[in-house]
Amino acid sequence: MLIIGLTGSIATGKSTVSSLLSSPPYSLPIIDTDLLARKVVEPGTPGYKAIVNYFGPTTPDLLLPDDPSSSINTNNNENKLGRPLNRPALGRRIFGTDASRTRDRAILNKIVHPAIRREIYKAILYYYVRGHWAVVLDVPLLFESGMDLLCGVVMVVGVKDPAVQMERLRLRDKHLSVQEAEDRVRSQGDVKGKVERAEWRGKGRGVVVWNDGDRGDLEVEVRRAMGVVGGRGWWTWLLWVVPPMALLVAGWNLGVNFWLKRGWEGRERERKAKL
Repeated sequence: MLIIGLTGSIATGKSTVSSLLSSPPYSLPIIDTDLLARKVVEPGTPGYKAIVNYFGPTTPDLLLPDDPSSSINTNNNENKLGRPLNRPALGRRIFGTDASRTRDRAILNKIVHPAIRREIYKAILYYYVRGHWAVVLDVPLLFESGMDLLCGVVMVVGVKDPAVQMERLRLRDKHLSVQEAEDRVRSQGDVKGKVERAEWRGKGRGVVVWNDGDRGDLEVEVRRAMGVVGGRGWWTWLLWVVPPMALLVAGWNLGVNFWLKRGWEGRERERKAKL
């Protein structure tokens, strides 16, 4: 089964591309790590408890207040698990480039990433068993988390004009100030760097979807990108009916991706040394 890693920066249109890929004519299953990230920090989970223990003492509004209008009985077992996280408050703690926010973001990642990975592996196995030829792994920080090592293809959604990205973000999240919007964009990395890294993987292993226009333009870009990726072939059926061969191919793909990762890191070290 082909794993297509879908990534981009905030407000580049990754969610729209994900929606297009999940619809005909592609109809690919989506593993959305944003949804998994919410799942693994729901009240009562180990991730929730770790976040409350670390951030709670210094973030008074970390948890949403009780809703007196809620029809849910306050003695219900679900409520006893704790109040939901106040995501905007948590976002203010982790988004930004100063040392404290960078540290807090790293700690949050250490809490949630292992749990998300477990959910990803379970989902991949589930879709493989059901005979899907490909699955889309939707990860905002695909390269940063190292999940690109799993992917046969990496698809980056990018914009060429940073002003377009900022405008879309502030239209989508109207509560954000200019500074907060800039902090969120910076925290997810320069999209041009992700584009370069995808292209470094080579044709067929790295694809860029440009999204500076309207939805019609984006649909054309997705169609072009999927033409590069290809579609279901005889090999997909072979890997499904012969699991040992699928494991061998997965191991080979992991090795190639590791080699590409080492090459990229070496290139970046040389580039920085010349600055």
